[in-house]
Amino acid sequence: MIRSLLYVPGNTPRFLEKAGQRGADAVIIDLEDAVPEAAKTGAREMLARSVPMVAAGGGQVFVRVNMSDRLLDDAVAATQAGADALYLPKVNDVALLHRLAEHLAPFEGGRAPMGFVPLIEDPEGLFEARAIARGPRVLALSAGGEDLATSMGAKPTPEVLRQPKLMIHYAAKAAGVMSFGLFRSTADFSDTDAIRAAALEARDFGFDGASCIHPAVVPVLNAAFSPSPEELDWARRVVAASREEAAAGRGAFTLEGRFIDLPIVTRAERLLDRFDKDQA
Repeated sequence: MIRSLLYVPGNTPRFLEKAGQRGADAVIIDLEDAVPEAAKTGAREMLARSVPMVAAGGGQVFVRVNMSDRLLDDAVAATQAGADALYLPKVNDVALLHRLAEHLAPFEGGRAPMGFVPLIEDPEGLFEARAIARGPRVLALSAGGEDLATSMGAKPTPEVLRQPKLMIHYAAKAAGVMSFGLFRSTADFSDTDAIRAAALEARDFGFDGASCIHPAVVPVLNAAFSPSPEELDWARRVVAASREEAAAGRGAFTLEGRFIDLPIVTRAERLLDRFDKDQA
């Protein structure tokens, strides 16, 4: 599971040194918005040291690259440094993913192919989300809430972000890839109660996890996107009962006063499967 993704500026050694120890399932080393133009080349050159340093903490390492004339050099540097995936901002056309995958292939050698997480950040990308989600190497989709709102001349309120984020989420799920996000901006990290509520809501909708910009939010996301002991216990009882009922020739049954049929059993099985994989 990837429940939490922590953004860290790629030009700040004191943050990078501790990033892998914050408990996030993935750390996003940011070469884009968090790094001033004059420091972007230096941050890219630091990837050879920063990626392995962050990876030593045990989580995955993603790199958010610049969607500019820096893109290819950023992507190659992240690939050669051993990052697991690229966070690709402002993607609005699946053709970009094909070109980037083709460009990176000669630099990958024996390593696993670099994964892609496209960020949908404007209306054009929003209406291309289904095609983008089915593009090469895509492991997840996410929305850039602040940029998306700005591109529409809107404010990044939960009401504004809900529909476009759901469209992106549905595109991800239709393609069988992960979906990251909350129905709110990540910029306000101080209200942990509101973040917890938003994360629980997003999980109810089927989101897999969310990004954050402060380490204090990481445990909030990890807890919200993890099944509770009560949920796991109920799922185990459902699966066990379904096997007994199936052996008796029944596909639907009641358990503790609740009606159980195939969709409910499937949800329980998927919950246990995700939890078991995470524990392994």
